[in-house]
Amino acid sequence: MELVCYAKCGTCMKAKKFLMANNLDYEYREIVSRPLSVEELRDVYRKCGLPIKKLLNTSGLVYRELEMKEKVKTYSDEEILKLLSEHPMLVKRPVLRKEDVVLIGFEEQEWTEKLLKE
Repeated sequence: MELVCYAKCGTCMKAKKFLMANNLDYEYREIVSRPLSVEELRDVYRKCGLPIKKLLNTSGLVYRELEMKEKVKTYSDEEILKLLSEHPMLVKRPVLRKEDVVLIGFEEQEWTEKLLKE
């Protein structure tokens, strides 16, 4: 299981605490120094089951700088995935990747249902 985070992100810290509290092993991946590739983002998008817009960190500075609010209206999914790979801070975090389970953002109830169901 891989947890893709930004070190200074409060939501990412909550996700790490959740995983540790539940004794779930994971590999930590810093999104700035090791960004997700277009192929990895394509896989994340396919497995998470969310609309492409939900992969965007809409509260971040990069979202505003790139004027993404307007671009998402006309860009294809592939164009958005390419932008996400080029601007890792544009990706909503954390991203948890575990086989066929991909979780975007941290919602404790969802994580409990998806990760502790065994």
